[in-house]
Amino acid sequence: MQLRAFSEKQRKALTWWCDPACRDYEGILCDGAVRSGKTMCLSLGFFCWAMARFHGQQFALCGRSVGAVRRNLLAPLRGELEALGFQVRERVSQNRLEVSSGGRENRFYLFGGKDESSAGAIQGITLAGALLDEVALMPRSFVEQAVARCSVEGARIWMSCNPEGPGHWFYREWVRRAEEKKLFYLHFTMADNPSLSPQTRERYERAFRGTFYRRYVLGEWTAAQGLVYGFFDRSYMRPAPEGPFRAWRISCDYGTVNPASFGLWGEKDGTWYRVKEHYYDSRRTGRQKTDREQVEDLERLAGGREIQKTIVDPSAASFIEALRREGWRVEKARNDVLPGIQTTAELLKSGKIVICEGCVDILREFELYCWDERAGRDRVKKENDHAMDDMRYFAVDLAREGRGGAAAAGFVERGRF
Repeated sequence: MQLRAFSEKQRKALTWWCDPACRDYEGILCDGAVRSGKTMCLSLGFFCWAMARFHGQQFALCGRSVGAVRRNLLAPLRGELEALGFQVRERVSQNRLEVSSGGRENRFYLFGGKDESSAGAIQGITLAGALLDEVALMPRSFVEQAVARCSVEGARIWMSCNPEGPGHWFYREWVRRAEEKKLFYLHFTMADNPSLSPQTRERYERAFRGTFYRRYVLGEWTAAQGLVYGFFDRSYMRPAPEGPFRAWRISCDYGTVNPASFGLWGEKDGTWYRVKEHYYDSRRTGRQKTDREQVEDLERLAGGREIQKTIVDPSAASFIEALRREGWRVEKARNDVLPGIQTTAELLKSGKIVICEGCVDILREFELYCWDERAGRDRVKKENDHAMDDMRYFAVDLAREGRGGAAAAGFVERGRF
């Protein structure tokens, strides 16, 4: 993102710490829409504050993973820091930055808050401040440990995130209690980012519908409800195009007790078409198939075509081994459900992937696949989801490989995979 100008809200995120009206706040919390500029402005402000107020201290830069910190924070930020006169030296093997300016020097350590075990990595360090980017994606134990480590006099907490559901622990414990916790709270929409062109804003508004539109465009903490792909109907389906396809792939959701779903995808003129599928429900037939029989089903679906790769449910260890013994090129799918759903939706809407007429089982699941509204946070019901899963495996693999669509690439870049 190239910063051409700052909006009033972005300037507040940058400079709140030197505003006398904010002297009693112990941190800042920014939430709201994607691409609103909150991460860039918050992180730039964090470094300016740290270097203006401290010397010889330690700070934490926290993201979903250390790789996400480097990609989402440091890559776009480093040039801005150097333009301001900061000298930045990165010790990659130690996950540490050494930043100096005007005779002052501080250390900034990189931490990933991926799961409950992550809290142990930050435990024990003494900090003068911590920046937690995409904090709602981190486990509660990690966030609380990071906050607890900020014990140097004058330490401050800096947090940013996109909204999740209203039952999310971070919304209940931090966003709704920001004033009680003495946090300066700023809520962003896309309109708060003057660096976004009208065309870019319009593209993002087209890319999202329903729950994700309200979250990522309007910046609301709203519950997921109804059909997962509520926008999808038969108008999205097309006949398989005639003529040769450039490449072929297969996606697999493996099942023995549960249904098995395989999709055959062909690429033509930059679009991937689901031209055929195989769906086997052992409960309906009264007979479970062996791994060898499922390999034979996959071979029949391939129909002698040269398959570039087969993307398979990563938990299907015995089936993966059976495929590899038969010479198939197998890749284990990424199985992060929520970001995978978002990526799949963008690729469907943009026409990068197309469901062809005749794929009746995936159409049936589109019409039944829904959110579990009784869950405390976003979850899909674990039923009518087998073709949905194999399609998601394919979509995520495609987005990772070729960054298939700007919004889909954005989900990957935000560290959700």
